[in-house]
Amino acid sequence: MTRFPTLFLSHGGGPWPFMEDRRVQYARTAEEFGRLPQLLPERPKAVLVITGHWEADAFTVSTSAQPPMVYDYYGFPEHTYHLKYPAPGRPELATEVKALLTRAGLECREDPNQGFDHGTFVPLGLMYPNADMPIVLLSLKSAYDAAEHVRVGEAIASLRDEGILIVGSGLTYHNMRGFNRPESKPVSVDFEAYLNEAISNPDPARRNAMLVDWENAPSARLAHPREDHLLPLMVAAGAAGSDIGKRVFVDEVAGVAMASYVFC
Repeated sequence: MTRFPTLFLSHGGGPWPFMEDRRVQYARTAEEFGRLPQLLPERPKAVLVITGHWEADAFTVSTSAQPPMVYDYYGFPEHTYHLKYPAPGRPELATEVKALLTRAGLECREDPNQGFDHGTFVPLGLMYPNADMPIVLLSLKSAYDAAEHVRVGEAIASLRDEGILIVGSGLTYHNMRGFNRPESKPVSVDFEAYLNEAISNPDPARRNAMLVDWENAPSARLAHPREDHLLPLMVAAGAAGSDIGKRVFVDEVAGVAMASYVFC
């Protein structure tokens, strides 16, 4: 039986692949995201995305067969508010995700209207440009309990044996006031070093404990004033089980380091 890895992807700022100057800045990320399918044992049946751009007061799964677009960014060129990524949903996967979380004692709701934010359509669009990969979204829980997000990952880990790719989409550095400031690069590097040490720890219990304890990492709150873009990593790590994480690549954009990881 084929077991899929889990991924955590630093998806970058806004709809960058659709802006020529940003595409140049993110050239490394674009190239690496395009190569991600080569890391997989075969083509997934579907992708379950946990994005830092969707949170609710309870974990919630998207059930639409044809998810809409979500343009949750500001100040970008007009054409970026008309982008389309018409990948299908997979309602039966949404039903299974809800059942797995419920079985684990975690409340899970359904949302028939949730669509693809840029944390979803940017990385998945570069991985599967034909928009033919079914995608289901799972929200964060707005209480931001890191340990609970690890538990969610543990609850859905069995999907990896069913041809489902689990992707956490966020950023290893996400401080909107810190981008393009010289003092931010060492912050991003120091905090990412802690994350890399955690995810590459061969003891999954120690790894998860380090991630849950992220606020005590160097420069933690300077890197993440709010942890919405960090919590998808907790889910990916929880779903990793005993698999060890490693960096796929680190890009430097807007003056900060942005890393992506694979657990396999």
